[in-house]
Amino acid sequence: MNEEGYAVLREDMVQTQLIPRGITDGRVLEAFRHVPRHFFVEAGQGHLAYRDHPLAIGEEQTISQPYIVALMTQSLGLQGEEKVLEIGTGSGYQTAILAELAGHVYTVERLPSLSAKAQQVLASLHYSNISFKTGDGSKGWPEHGPFDGILVAAAAGILPPALPAQLSRGGRLVIPVGRGWQQDLYLYINEEGGLLRHNLCGCRFVPLIEEK
Repeated sequence: MNEEGYAVLREDMVQTQLIPRGITDGRVLEAFRHVPRHFFVEAGQGHLAYRDHPLAIGEEQTISQPYIVALMTQSLGLQGEEKVLEIGTGSGYQTAILAELAGHVYTVERLPSLSAKAQQVLASLHYSNISFKTGDGSKGWPEHGPFDGILVAAAAGILPPALPAQLSRGGRLVIPVGRGWQQDLYLYINEEGGLLRHNLCGCRFVPLIEEK
């Protein structure tokens, strides 16, 4: 399939999967129209990249379905100058979406092979506002905090305490919490009186692996 064909698939994704489900942020929708999701899936799966489901990317990890990526991104309320921390670089697709919308993205991946592959793809797309780290994402990246937004792309049993500690006042943290099939996607907002929690929806993510 040529790039024009993929552009048609991206627009169809926006019109049939995102807008009808409440993704209304114009900047988020434009990012989804622009980022070539087919670059971030396994070889031979480009024709599946824009469908309404997750895909395996190796190392027992997945690229989330487009709607979940969009919901998590929209929930951060990005305006363009923010400093964002992403936990779980994975394929790099969510990273690219964030890089379209924020000032700088700091992304942490536990698996070196996935981080290296994502870095290659993102470099080929000429993103210059992303910093990469390999390690335990549950610890965040305190040297670069506080962050205006934190997005976690793996399910924690409980909210890792290091992450809200790295959130700026008014900052937003989106994270799936739970184990197995019992997971919920939460938005935490760092208000003056403490963290305010909103339940966004049920979800299904790979587990967040924390070092002991």
